[in-house]
Amino acid sequence: MDIITPKRIRITLKTIRAITFISLLLLILFSSIVLSIVLYAKWQGPPSLTVPQSTIIYASDGAKIGELHNGQKRYWVSLDDISDSVLQATIAIEDRSFYDHHGFDYKRIAGAALADLKAMSKVQGASTITQQYARNLFLQHEKTWQRKATEALYTIRLEQNYSKDEILEGYLNTIYYGHGVYGIEAAANYYFGKSARQLSLAEAAMLAGIPKGPTLYSPYANQEKAKERQKLILKTMEENGYITTKQLNQAVHENLVYLTRAEEAQKSIAPYFQDAMMSSLVDKLQIDEQTIQTKGLKIYTTLDASMQKIAEDIVENSIEDKSEIQAGFVAIDPKTGYVKALIGGRDYGKSPFNRATQAKRQPGSTIKPLLYYEAINNGFTPSTEMMSEPTSFAYDDGMATYKPSNYNDYYANDFITMLQAIALSDNIYAVKTHIFLGMEMLVKAGEQFGLQTKIKEVPSAALGTSPVRLIDIVNAYGMLENNGNKIEPTFVTKVEDRNGEVIYQADKNNKQVLNEQAAFVTTHMMTGMFDTKLNDYTSVTGHSIADSLTRDYAGKSGTTSTDSWMIGFSPQLVAGVWTGYDKGKKIELVQEKSYAKTIWAQFMEKALEDQSVKSFRPPDGVTGVYINPASGKLATEECPTKRLTYYIEGTEPTEYCSEHVPDVNEDGANVHKEKKEGWLKFFKWWD
Repeated sequence: MDIITPKRIRITLKTIRAITFISLLLLILFSSIVLSIVLYAKWQGPPSLTVPQSTIIYASDGAKIGELHNGQKRYWVSLDDISDSVLQATIAIEDRSFYDHHGFDYKRIAGAALADLKAMSKVQGASTITQQYARNLFLQHEKTWQRKATEALYTIRLEQNYSKDEILEGYLNTIYYGHGVYGIEAAANYYFGKSARQLSLAEAAMLAGIPKGPTLYSPYANQEKAKERQKLILKTMEENGYITTKQLNQAVHENLVYLTRAEEAQKSIAPYFQDAMMSSLVDKLQIDEQTIQTKGLKIYTTLDASMQKIAEDIVENSIEDKSEIQAGFVAIDPKTGYVKALIGGRDYGKSPFNRATQAKRQPGSTIKPLLYYEAINNGFTPSTEMMSEPTSFAYDDGMATYKPSNYNDYYANDFITMLQAIALSDNIYAVKTHIFLGMEMLVKAGEQFGLQTKIKEVPSAALGTSPVRLIDIVNAYGMLENNGNKIEPTFVTKVEDRNGEVIYQADKNNKQVLNEQAAFVTTHMMTGMFDTKLNDYTSVTGHSIADSLTRDYAGKSGTTSTDSWMIGFSPQLVAGVWTGYDKGKKIELVQEKSYAKTIWAQFMEKALEDQSVKSFRPPDGVTGVYINPASGKLATEECPTKRLTYYIEGTEPTEYCSEHVPDVNEDGANVHKEKKEGWLKFFKWWD
């Protein structure tokens, strides 16, 4: 047993006194620091409001295409002129303890820190309304400790020198509501054509949800996400006692009528491009839209203003005014991923929803080049033959069947080559290839080619039933043209701050991710859609525009009952067109079915008319031979049709075509005529 001696008691007491003394010193020091900061903030007085500086946007040639200043969309109103529902919705979702804290909500800060620690990333914010207002007043955008410290000082200065109502009023008059609109009065006018005082509960909850992410929660940008956030805010208001359950239900089901003045919504040049550029920049710089729009930045974009004008004119002139069909268009430099032109719809003033970057639609047969790339990379060749005939496919261990059909139910009822299959868009060949490779291979291809939506592992995926974004699949075609280098849709090359310092530079280092030889072989097969020499049991899919093309192109069209696609490229440019109805209405008029191909052909010819004519150049490891497209064998002098076709070295055909040799026996029968035996006859899952 330890014996407590007087000496040990004296040591313990000395330790306790020392700890107590040090603790008191630290407490006094901390209190002095806090008091000094508070007194300094009080002495500094209220922070002055700063005038936002215009951010200027430039095209790729240095010409100015836009200026973000927002002076015409910023109005200051008092709290008395703002609906109580706006005040309650804002406090409920942004800072429910606003009237109780002194600028910092320590409980929320602790909770957010714990959530971030658990997720090992930034998943939850804890900024109060005062802190956000301070951030609106602070000019610098860098995420540094100095900025955080300055924002904290601004927060204290606001709390020291303004009442809570004054802070809330300032916040609601400076917060960003998307589309260049600042302040609740301008937002109420822009979205609903009324004043902030007249907003209903449902309208107030909708607007209160936008500042968290204007490109995500604006009802013009994403109606579904905006509605989800409105419901969350109404539920939070109910939980905080601002509204009843009955009021919540009424607000959720209220039909909101939006008002957008075309002259307010329309940007002078490439409005859809500018919106997409802004969303991209928010992701790249990890800063909010308000900072980008008002801090005097210089944004250098990839836009080619002349190509943009060509695209806009062609889309406008190609589609009848009375038609309700919509269109999306993207043109990209296949070497860099730079977006040269973009159209997200026929009228930005009526609908800012971007059908080129936001809409997800079934791509139809435009997915097939990704499938055939995988096939070429796994042993297939342009000469590989399979039977084109009505076929039922069993999958899921025989528990399900899938019976696709060709366009207009046309079939060869014979063997066709892969070269013919892609030119004629034979669906049976595509599904057979898909199943033979293993359906996971197309899923993998989608990831390799950078599609942001996952392809489903089902037989119909070979015919494009898994939705994609237009900009993603156009970018994927660009990777085929550049022989397999990874590119991403890029809108901004450089950003400078107001002092001329570069704060963002696009990365130009593109990594090889595809097999170079397989990518080229696929590309060259895709030129077949315009080659009428490949006509067989039906015409090549590009026959209607082939005569209007004056240079080498590779491409693929796609059709579903509700979507029409045309994507193709030259060595210098890749472009894609989607046309269809927003609500999934079927495309039934013959003229409307041709819009995508017509727009694409006219754009490519006009956009490239001043550029040199270039051909697709085969890389090392690829060899070209003349074949008879019908048999896939080496062509002879007797073959009526010969086509130069490329193969990965070592896979090219070695047998000569004998179908047209006039060699007969004594009975007059052609001794070379043979019944084709397919190498995939062992499949047991089709009839």
